[in-house]
Amino acid sequence: METEKATFGAGCFWGVEAAFRRLAGVKSTQVGYIGGKLDHPTYEQVCTDRTGHAEAVEVTFDPHVISYHDLLEVFWANHNPTTLNRQGPDYGSQYRSAIFYHSPEQEAEAKASRDAAQSHFPRPIVTQIEPAPTFWPAEEYHQQYLEKRGQAHCHI
Repeated sequence: METEKATFGAGCFWGVEAAFRRLAGVKSTQVGYIGGKLDHPTYEQVCTDRTGHAEAVEVTFDPHVISYHDLLEVFWANHNPTTLNRQGPDYGSQYRSAIFYHSPEQEAEAKASRDAAQSHFPRPIVTQIEPAPTFWPAEEYHQQYLEKRGQAHCHI
């Protein structure tokens, strides 16, 4: 079975992970930190807003069951990509909207998807689209956080 990875930052990673976990074709998800200057960051370090990391979800998916395009649609639908470094009550660069691509094809598709999504938002999309650097998995207690607590989504 062939799988690919997709990595998205869309605010607090708990609700973002839950949105992707329930999709057919998604084989696994993990939450973590990406895009910063510190190796092996902890949640406490990332929360200082000084590491440069975004809270993100790494999605492993079967492209024969769900397309990267479909994952992008879920990404746009599950956060506000027009607020810089903010989602709901959460603010700081760790909550930024970002797509971390794993191939030139993902980069092109992410940019085309951003341009198409813009028509759904009255303000400019500020989502960063950049190559995926090292993804650092978050602490175990953050993995499937909402699922472990019997919740379907974050209460924002």
